[in-house]
Amino acid sequence: MPYVNVPNDLSKIKTKMAFNLTKRQLICFGCAAAVGIPSYLLARGAIGNTGAMFLMLAVMLPAFLLAMYEKDGLPFEKVVRNIIRARFLRPGVRPYQTQNLYAPFTGRGELRKEDAIADRKTKKQARSRKG
Repeated sequence: MPYVNVPNDLSKIKTKMAFNLTKRQLICFGCAAAVGIPSYLLARGAIGNTGAMFLMLAVMLPAFLLAMYEKDGLPFEKVVRNIIRARFLRPGVRPYQTQNLYAPFTGRGELRKEDAIADRKTKKQARSRKG
């Protein structure tokens, strides 16, 4: 008896519309055709068939990239947006610093715990040993 494997995670399955393509892919390919074919027809008289074909490919490639590229379930523009946020808009190095809310009540003021430990070590080293 034939059977079909059903994946455990059904959220990754995309609905196919026509020609086994998703709606996003159909829209992007349609836009690529709407821009690429007229560019070919207008350019082939001026630069020849080969040059017009390469021009058409260059004009259509961004739409193909938008339609087909996907990383970790995210489309191309979301991946690029995340890269731009991480590299340029957010600070690169974020050092870990704590703020002692109880410092005014302990009487130490702005003295941090790390400073107190460092002072204790220098005092121990400065004390001479008897023996």
